[in-house]
Amino acid sequence: MMRNFLKLTTAVFVLASAPVFAQTDGTADDDIDWSLYEDLGFEDESMKRYANAKIEGLSPAKLISIGYDFQGPYSIAPGELTMADGTTVEGGDAMQVNSTAGIRAGFNLPVISQNNLVWQMGANYWNTSYNYAEAPASSDNPLHQSLSEHGLRTSGISTTIYKPLDDTQFILFQGSADMSGTYGASAMPAQYLKYSAAALWGKRPTEKKQWGVGLARTYRVGELNYIPVILYNKTSANNKWGTEALFPARVHVRRTINPRNMVFLGYELQGQSFRMYENLPGFDLRDEDLEIRRGEIRVRAVYEFSLKNFIWMSIQAGYRINYRYDVDRLVAGPDIYRAFGLIDGTPAYAQMNGLTNPFYVNVSVNLVSP
Repeated sequence: MMRNFLKLTTAVFVLASAPVFAQTDGTADDDIDWSLYEDLGFEDESMKRYANAKIEGLSPAKLISIGYDFQGPYSIAPGELTMADGTTVEGGDAMQVNSTAGIRAGFNLPVISQNNLVWQMGANYWNTSYNYAEAPASSDNPLHQSLSEHGLRTSGISTTIYKPLDDTQFILFQGSADMSGTYGASAMPAQYLKYSAAALWGKRPTEKKQWGVGLARTYRVGELNYIPVILYNKTSANNKWGTEALFPARVHVRRTINPRNMVFLGYELQGQSFRMYENLPGFDLRDEDLEIRRGEIRVRAVYEFSLKNFIWMSIQAGYRINYRYDVDRLVAGPDIYRAFGLIDGTPAYAQMNGLTNPFYVNVSVNLVSP
């Protein structure tokens, strides 16, 4: 029954993926979910064996996820905004945001699952609404107005190819196309898509350990960066403790109470570049080519448990630390690459902003792999 359900779900997903491509997300660029591939390998010793991507004790993969993300009160202090014609808009006072919240949905389904090749397709949608304590006036900074009226959203598709080379080595490629911004009824054109990718080579020396190294093109800290990535998953001898890490994107220590109850402590980097696309009274933002470079660090505790069979719930709580929330001017052409701000001669930000840090909670219901 589960196999038939997955085949049907996969078919529906593939048929639906084409229109989604025009409006896609950007936080999964190097978010590799290894536990989707738990059935790789042969038991027949006369046949070639391949490295199984799932180690013993790893948390179950989320095939379908629907959740809600909530951040508590904090303030946003906008800096002076330099317009394309050289004029400036005063930053104004910091304003209180009572909450930031939105729905998060994701799908990650295997299209091909063979012992020597696995191909996965995914899609996701995140919506973020900003609930200001006082509605920004037309005289306030356009950053406040845009966030209050339109919020931010991101949607996208991704693909992952896992290729075992032999019984211990593997390579993996992951790519995504993401559409992020203040778009609503008027969808942004495909020219604003952001492309991310990651490639790794790794080894699985034992059933309880795997590691890998690679390179990623990512917007996870808000703007384009090329960074090395390190994969490290390990489970202790008694299966009670473990590590699940794809550094620097996320690192967690896992405590397994039993196979249906797990607790995690760690952090994750989240972010994307959001186009300010919807115009405001007095501000033609579309012609300004402005993008919010949002990056944040989430220090958190996560509890995941089975509600029934393959239906799991995930509850996470932690502290959201602002890494970047500045506004860039991106005129048509290649994206701006600063290498964490170390490259001289790159254009200055159009606006430098400050955010205080709130506590947050995230709750989701998930269909996990068998």
